[in-house]
Order: sequence, then C-alpha cells, then structure tokens
Amino acid sequence: MFVQLVDPVGRGLVDSLARPGRNLTGLTHFEPAMGGKWLALLKEIAPGTARVAFLYNPETASRGAGSAVYLQSFESFAAKLAVRPVMMPARDATELRQALDTFAGEPNGAVLVPPDIFNTMHRAAIVDATARHRLPTIFPYRFYVAEGGLMSYGVNLLDLYRGAAAFVDRILRGERAAEMPVQQPIKFELIINLKAANALGLTIPPTLLARADEVIE
Repeated sequence: MFVQLVDPVGRGLVDSLARPGRNLTGLTHFEPAMGGKWLALLKEIAPGTARVAFLYNPETASRGAGSAVYLQSFESFAAKLAVRPVMMPARDATELRQALDTFAGEPNGAVLVPPDIFNTMHRAAIVDATARHRLPTIFPYRFYVAEGGLMSYGVNLLDLYRGAAAFVDRILRGERAAEMPVQQPIKFELIINLKAANALGLTIPPTLLARADEVIE
C-alpha cells in the first residue's frame, strides 16, 4: 500500500484509480495541477510578483511524491499570470543558500516550494532565507508556516494517515487491494502566517483571509 504518492497511474503502479488491478492501492498526495494552484495563490497574496522560483532537488524531484510532476502546470499558469518561471535546482544546503541569494538579487521575486523530501529536510534554512531576503513564499504543508513561513496550501497530513489506517484495516479484514479504489485527497487546508506577511510588508486580501483554514498570528 502506498501513501503520499503522486500519479500512480502515470507511474504504472495501478491500471486506474477506480480499479487498481494489481496487488497495490493506497492514497494519493497532490494532483499534478497543484503547481498552478500554488502559483495562483502566491500571486494573489503578493500581486506585485513578476518572477517565481521553483525550488527543487534534481536528484529527488522525479521520485515518489517528487516535485517534477508539478512543473507543467506551474509553467502553464506562469504564462497565464504573466509571471516568469525560474527553475531553482539545489542538491545540498550550500547550493540552496547560493541559489536563494542569487535569486533575491533581482526585484519582485517569490518562491514556490513544492513537496519533496529535500525541501522538507531543509525547511528551516528555506524559511529563514526567504524571510531574510523578503521573498513571499508558498509551501505545501502547515508545518512550514508554523515554523515562520508565509503561507501553505496542501493536504491535511493527519487526515491522510487516518485514511491510510482505514485502508490497512480493510486489507487485514480480507479485501483485495486490486479492487480497492485509490483514494485521492479530499481535505486541503490553507494556512497563512500574519506575522510573516507583516514582515514582508504584505496586506492580505480579505477574501483570501476568509478562505484560510487557519491564520497564525
């Protein structure tokens, strides 16, 4: 059984979401179209954004829930929103710091941090650097915002793993994984950190605040 996997059909792990057809099923994470959703939210909270960096590790981007699957929707929405997409590869902490320092050298920049094990492991450095450079940044999980990040939009991880436990229970009771539909995420949460927004000089639109599931002050 898998959890936090993107596009299991495209990866050849199951025949379809409705009928996996193999001895494997589970819960997906984000849809590839989320790249555009993150970008749209970032542009909404920081309308002056003209460049957006897509932060990723080339060595992990194509694995499991890696960030590469979001690139197409990210680039497509960038064109619609008149935003210049900037690929920001980083393989270690040194490259990460240098990449953010270089990107911050030009005005009107913002950063998109997609879900990836590399980004999660280096979240403290990312949050600190984007705050220091005054770069509006959107993250995939609440814990980034709880640690000082500006905004996150993504699946509720607790709800996701509760669902995984239910899958395990059904399998142990005799259901066949091949006949159990893959479950797509149904609960997403938008988290905004007002303190971070104030530090960046951003005024959060009331409509965006009203849609937020949680506002951290």
